[in-house]
Order: sequence, then C-alpha cells, then structure tokens
Amino acid sequence: MTTVGGVRGGSEAAALAAVARTLGEVAGEVRAAGRALTAVAACPLLAASLARSPRTGARALRALARALTAPAGLGWAADGDGLGRAARLGGVVAGRGSLAAEVAVTSLKLRIRLCAVRHPEFAEEGPVRRLLEAVEAGRRARALQVLREQVRERGAERTLARLAPSLAEVMAWNALVDGNPFNDEAAWHIVLGTRGESDPLLGTAAAVWARWDRGPGRAVLQPPDPALLARLEEGGSVSAHLRNLAVIGTDGRMLVQRVTGPDAAARYVVLLPGMAFGRPRNPTPQDLVGAVTAVARNDTPYTRAVRKALAQAVPAGAQIALVGHSLGGITAMNLAELCEVNERWRLTHVVAVGSPVDFKRPRDPATQVVSLVNEHDVVPNLEGRSPVSVFPVPADWLEITWADPTHDFPQCHNAVVYAQGLDEVVPQARDRVDALLERYRGRVEETLVFRLHDR
Repeated sequence: MTTVGGVRGGSEAAALAAVARTLGEVAGEVRAAGRALTAVAACPLLAASLARSPRTGARALRALARALTAPAGLGWAADGDGLGRAARLGGVVAGRGSLAAEVAVTSLKLRIRLCAVRHPEFAEEGPVRRLLEAVEAGRRARALQVLREQVRERGAERTLARLAPSLAEVMAWNALVDGNPFNDEAAWHIVLGTRGESDPLLGTAAAVWARWDRGPGRAVLQPPDPALLARLEEGGSVSAHLRNLAVIGTDGRMLVQRVTGPDAAARYVVLLPGMAFGRPRNPTPQDLVGAVTAVARNDTPYTRAVRKALAQAVPAGAQIALVGHSLGGITAMNLAELCEVNERWRLTHVVAVGSPVDFKRPRDPATQVVSLVNEHDVVPNLEGRSPVSVFPVPADWLEITWADPTHDFPQCHNAVVYAQGLDEVVPQARDRVDALLERYRGRVEETLVFRLHDR
C-alpha cells in the first residue's frame, strides 16, 4: 500500500497500528471462546447427561454459567447460533457488557487515534476533535450531540467528509455500544478486518437490498455520437480516463475502446461509470440499490450487462483493462472475480477509483489491481475498511491514498475531482499508474458506447 501526502506519523503510527491490530485479534479470540462455551452449554448431550449424573451435571452447568456471565471474567459472553444468538441478543438489550466487546472497542479507539496521528487536522480544536474525544471517553450521547450539531451547521455531506478517514471505526464503535444487537455483526467484521454482508448502522443485510436488484442486465450498442466522441480525451493516462468517465455520465452508459499499443498489438480499455445520484432505483444498473448489492455480491445486473457488452465488442482471448469509478470500480472488481469472464478474456488490469473494493479478489492472480482513494471520500468506507486501515490490502495490489485539501463530499467523490487530485496533488501516483497501463497507451482505433439496462 502506498499513502501519499500529509503527515503520516512514522514509527508512532506503525506502533499504534500494530497494537490496534493485535487487540482486534484478541477480541476475536475472546469472542470465539464465548461462542465455544455457549455451544457446550447448549449441547443436547450435556442436557442428556444430567439424568445420568445430576450432581456432576449441575456443577458443570454452574461453572459454564459463571464463565458465560461473570462480570469479572468474560462478561456476557453467550453467542453463536440458535439459543446462543437469542442469549446474546437478550444480553445486549439488557445492557450486559462483554469482555470481547470491550477489547474490540479499545482496538477501535486506538485506530481512531491512529487516524488522528496520520491526519493532523483531526487534532485541531473543533467539532471533529470534540466528537473523537467523546468516542475515546466512551460518551456516546455526547458524541451524537456533537455530530447532530455539525450536521445542522455544515450539512451531513461535509460532516461525513471530515470524518471519512475514521468513519468505519466510528461506525463500528457506535454499533458495539448503541444497544442495538442487530448491527454488532457488521461491527465485528470491521474490528477483524473481514468481509461483511450488512451495514454497521442498522445491521441491514445485503440480501435485503438484493431482492430489488435481480435484473438480467442488457447492453445495447449506441449509434456513433460525434459530439460525445469529440469530448473524449486521448493519450490513455488514468486522469484522462477519469475525465472521459465524467463525459460518459451516470445515466446508464459504458465505453469500450480498442487501442493499438506501443507494440502494435490491439487491446481494449473499458470505462465503467459510477452510481447515478437521485432515486434509489432507476432503469439502469447504476443506481443505489445496485451499488449496495455490488459491495457484497459479484453477480449483479451491472456485471451481467457489462459481460453482454464485452461479448459484442471484444474478441475472446483479448487483453482488457477495466477502469471504473465508484460503483464502476466495484463492478470492475466483481467482473475480475467471475470465472466466466476470466475464461473468455484476459483481464490484465483493474483500476478502481473511489470504490470500496478491498475485500474483493481477482480470480486470476496475474490481474494487477490498482485502488485510488481520496481519504475524505466517504464511499470507499462503505464496505467497512477505512483508507488508513490497520489491515493491509494484498502485497501485489497497488493502493494509493491521499487527502483532499477541501474535505468536501460529495464533490471530492467526483471523477473530475479525482482526476484533478491525481494531476495536482499526487502526480507521482498518476505517473506510477500510467506506467502500469503503458501497453494500453496508444492510438484509439475504435470507440463503442453501450447503453445499459437492468432488464
């Protein structure tokens, strides 16, 4: 992972990251111990043995009960499936604390402090500092009060943008202390750095959203539009691709370009735009429902529509570079995970810009993954991994993050703003990505625009 720009804290940041990561692992082990004890307590064989040896069985049950509920030990450690889940829910509703959750919260607080080390503006006197101080002190009511005041004064978007570098950790902390048992699982995924399928705010599962995102996907080749084609940049740099994505827009289109590279070989660049703002659902796969579903699943109407477009435009066996912004970046990674895509084409590069893709993995290990993240962009946090996470992406990925000087969302999520950031804030990062895409930088021989539909 490469982090560009700002003060990064050096050895202090590394030490905090190591301790926070270790505490998260310890919390996971303590939770696993509680789940194991719960499984023993709920085992039918234990209940059956009581009839054979009531006195010994009663002592065993008392010992298990103490281990699962003692405030000086594991706290309310009941957890698991069936009866264990019911017992856990009851304990949360009753306000019974657990050692696992306390250790997890400590890990999250250290990660928030790490973010403050890496982002000096977090230490400046102001509402963000007051909110994070309330979090560190465990004062949820105070933290919510500061947050509400900020939303009233600055608006939800700017408030979230200022919190974005530690938003995942703040949401996980809130989920573990808010008394709502249904969002705890999402919080634990953030603590452990694993892939979850529900949100840490309400605990809504991705499967619920997927019920409204079942279209087969369809791609229709559009007649050539000279006005649109004239607005597209050539040259093949990553910032030019981002500006071309802005030209395509988010009204259900994608672009395929056949390029003759420096070695005279033909290759294909595929540009996938992000989500359209507005209604949660629209006739294209580029809507909010599709975005939420795509974070957790790789077979979506967007991926199905793109596969149908590629089948029309790209010959089997051809080399493809996928460049996607926001939902387009998620979809690019989803395509890289699909067996049928990798069997038909060679996906050499996936460039995801402002996209929550950190828990996705390309099926072909030779696919080069590039993730570009503005640390004040809220969207990349949506899968539960912050841009300053203590959990690294795979060693063969290139993850480049930087701080947007305006701290303004949703503007800082815009494809054009990302292009400006690459050109003006981190040009060395732009040049590094351009070098990776060198084989795709050449003469554009053909540009095809497809209109994508849910159904």
